[in-house]
Amino acid sequence: MPVMHFHVRWPDASETRCYSPSLVVQDFLQPGARYPLPDFLARTREALGIASERVRAKYGFACSQAMDQLVQIEEIAGRFAHQPDAEVAVLAFD
Repeated sequence: MPVMHFHVRWPDASETRCYSPSLVVQDFLQPGARYPLPDFLARTREALGIASERVRAKYGFACSQAMDQLVQIEEIAGRFAHQPDAEVAVLAFD
């Protein structure tokens, strides 16, 4: 399966390189776009869930790295949950 990474900038200007075991993330996020935090979380939950299930379909087990990545994204996002206007920028795919 083709692995990809997506780079995001959080509301505090910190950046994270995120992992996906599938290119499906491209169907949910666009480089250069900014997403309200709840929308970004919903999109990444769905994309990484689908990516993990694609691994399951091919290899017989879910992708633990995708789920670990989602946990990390949710932990970082928790720092900004109190900011009603918090946005996440998607910088690039690689």
